[in-house]
Amino acid sequence: MRTVVRSVRQLRQALQRQKCVMISSRAEAPCYLRKAHHSAAYRVVNHAETKLLGYNTCPTSRALSVDAIKLTDGVAEVNRGGPLVEYERRIAAGELVDGDTCQLVTLRELQRLYDELVESVDACQLDRNSEKHVRSGWLWSRLLFQPSYAPVRGLYLYGGVGTGKTMLMDLFFDQLPANWRKKRIHFHDFMLNVHSRLQRHKGVSDPLDVVAEEISEDAILLCLDEFMVTDVADALILNRLFRHLFSKGIILVATSNRAPDNLYEGGLQRDLFLPFIATLKERCVVHEIGSSTDYRKLTSGEEGFYLIGQDLSGFLRQRFQQLIGEQKAASQEVEVVMGRRLHVPLGANGCAYFTFEELCDKPLGAADYFGLFKSFHTLALEGIPIFGLQNKSAAHRFVTLIDVIYENRARLLCTAEGSPQELFERIVTISEAKQIAPRTSSRSRKNDVSDLCVDNELGFAKDRTISRLTEINSREYLEHHAAMLAEKQLTQGGVVQQHALQA
Repeated sequence: MRTVVRSVRQLRQALQRQKCVMISSRAEAPCYLRKAHHSAAYRVVNHAETKLLGYNTCPTSRALSVDAIKLTDGVAEVNRGGPLVEYERRIAAGELVDGDTCQLVTLRELQRLYDELVESVDACQLDRNSEKHVRSGWLWSRLLFQPSYAPVRGLYLYGGVGTGKTMLMDLFFDQLPANWRKKRIHFHDFMLNVHSRLQRHKGVSDPLDVVAEEISEDAILLCLDEFMVTDVADALILNRLFRHLFSKGIILVATSNRAPDNLYEGGLQRDLFLPFIATLKERCVVHEIGSSTDYRKLTSGEEGFYLIGQDLSGFLRQRFQQLIGEQKAASQEVEVVMGRRLHVPLGANGCAYFTFEELCDKPLGAADYFGLFKSFHTLALEGIPIFGLQNKSAAHRFVTLIDVIYENRARLLCTAEGSPQELFERIVTISEAKQIAPRTSSRSRKNDVSDLCVDNELGFAKDRTISRLTEINSREYLEHHAAMLAEKQLTQGGVVQQHALQA
C-alpha cells in the first residue's frame, strides 16, 4: 500500500513540475550590505559600476509551483513567495541598502528550498490542517520499523561571525505559511528541550526514538540557529537523535559558525560523533556564506552601557536604579528547567542585577540563562574580567550567556576590565598558539605560556562573542529592544483589559 501511495505522489509531483512556470530574469546587480536596523531591516543600493563574474551576464531561472499561480480573466497571474521574493520586495520599496553578493547567493539557496517545499507540501506532510496528515504514532512506527525520509533535503548554512546567517534564516522562516508544521529555535534551547523530554521518558527502551516522534509530531521543518556542539553529552546523543528525526521525515535548516566537518573538533570521544556529520551532510545541502564582512560592527557605534575600568559598580547601580524607577529591587528566584530554580540577587521591573561571579563563576548553564530571560528583559552585570587560563570555565559560561542574551534580544549593562576584544586577548586556538613567535629567553616564554588559554572551542567562539557584544551596545539593537519591550507591554495591557472586561 505504501508503495502505491508513494508512486501516486511521485506521479502527481511529476505532473506538477510539467505545469510549473519558468521565469527567467537577469540577476540583481551586485551590491554591498550594511545593517541599518537590528530587526533584519537593511537598505540596498545597487552599484552599476561593479562587475563580478556571473552577476552581469547570467540569467536566473526559478520554477514556480502551480499553487503560486492564479488565473485572472484568463491571464496567468504569478503570486510568488519566499525569502528572495521578500528580499526583492524590500529592495523595490527602498527598505534595503547595499546588497551583499554572498548573501544574495545564499538567498537563492533558501529560495530554492522554499520552492521545493511548496511543491512537496503533501509529500512532506507540512500542512498542519491537511486531512492527509495522519501520523502513525510511536508504537505503530516501532512495529512497522519503516523509515519515512523527506523527499526534500534541508540546508546547513555556515560562515563567519556577523555575516547575516540568522537574519537570512529568519527571513526564510517568516515567509513560510502559518499552517505549516514548522519550528524555529536556538540550538541551546533545542538541546535543553531534548534533555527535558529524555527525563520524562526514563525507563523506555529507546527514549530518543520517543523524543524524536514527539518533535516530529510538532514540526516537520526544524530551523536551528547557532548549531554548535561543545558538550560531550550532546555530542553522544546527536547521531542517534537525528537519525530518528530524519527517518521520521524531519527537514533541517541550520546556521552555524562551523563547517560540518569542524563540529565538535577536538572534543571527547569525537569518533562517536563522526557518524552524525556524515548523516548531516547526507540530509542537508551544505552552503558557506563567504562574506568577510561583520555587519554587527557596521552599526552606529556604542551607545549602550559598557563601562571599562575598576570600581565602577556605583555607576552601574545608579543606572540600574534609573531603569527600575520607583520599584524596590529585591532578591528573587526564577524557575528554569526540571524543577530547578535560579537565585536573582536583585531584581525589579524586568531588570536583574548580578556580579560576574554570581552568574558565571557558579555551575550554571544555558538552561539557567534562558530561564533568567523568561522573567527579565535587562541584565546589569558587574565586573567582567579579562579571560585566561585561570578562569576558562567562567569564559565558557560568559560566551553562553551572551548567546542567550542575543537570542532573546535582551539588554545588557555591564562593567568590564577591558573592551570586548581585550577580554579575549589571551584566548587562542591551537593553530593560533603555534603561530605565536617564541621569546628569546625561557623565562619570558614561560610567562607567555602561563598567560595564554589554548582552547579550540573557546578560541573559535570568542569572535562571535566580541561581535555580539559590539552589536548589543549599538543604537540599532537598543532601538529594536525598546520596540519589542513596548510591543510586549502593549500586548500584556490588552490582555489585562480583556480580562477586566470579562470579570
